[in-house]
Amino acid sequence: MDLKILRAIPPWEWPENTAETLLGILDDDHAEVSDRILAARLACDYTVLSDRIAEALLEIVSRGDQTDALRGTAALSLGPALEDADTSGFDDADDTLLSERVFHKIQQSLRELFVDAAVPQAVRRRFLEASVRAPLDWHRQAVHRAYANDDEAWRLTGVFCMRFVGGFEDEILEALESNNPDIHYQAVCAAGEWAVDAAWQHVAALVATAKTDRPLLLAAIDAVASIRPQEAPAILADLIDADDEDIADAAYEALTMTEALSDDDYPGEEDGDELLH
Repeated sequence: MDLKILRAIPPWEWPENTAETLLGILDDDHAEVSDRILAARLACDYTVLSDRIAEALLEIVSRGDQTDALRGTAALSLGPALEDADTSGFDDADDTLLSERVFHKIQQSLRELFVDAAVPQAVRRRFLEASVRAPLDWHRQAVHRAYANDDEAWRLTGVFCMRFVGGFEDEILEALESNNPDIHYQAVCAAGEWAVDAAWQHVAALVATAKTDRPLLLAAIDAVASIRPQEAPAILADLIDADDEDIADAAYEALTMTEALSDDDYPGEEDGDELLH
């Protein structure tokens, strides 16, 4: 199976043997590194994630003889599974992607690898970014140190992690003023995640400014709906009719979250408009 074909089609349309195909590539040390990286990236999808996939990814993560890019990608692909297990719990095995055993195994391994000074810095950053998807007590200090680092890459990791670890409102507000566009973007996402009220004027201005880059605009749309849901409709209403379908879709979903709209308000074919989904 050509992995590039999988990347081009929706996961719910993947063949039934996709998980086995990805496992075969992940476990094959002789496969092209680029193929293993793509397989690791695809393996994070909920349609294929399982204990077997997670342990194959963790095996790559733990091996110092693998490339930094492959180890980092494998680590990041464990993030969604950790978050799902942390959110869902383990009361119903049919509702979780991971068993409790594998969940705790991943948590412990990522922490041990993160504190190992012999691990390359770029890979350690990925270990932290993955592990915070299921926050533990040690993460707060780790995120604080990452953000306080003089290295911009570590600061970016720190702000990303603030989306999942609470208690960093001051740092999020500071990061909103960063000249680094990646840090700025992550700060907007974090401000929305924690409904940081002091960030309202900043994110509202991003939505109102036509010059805002598309990815940042999408993040700001989500953020304004989270921070002040009562005021968000006045800012977002016009975006429902945006020519860009992703922007219109994001605005609609944000307004639905604020309860300003219902499903009946969504533009449909009966109005002569094409559905956005």
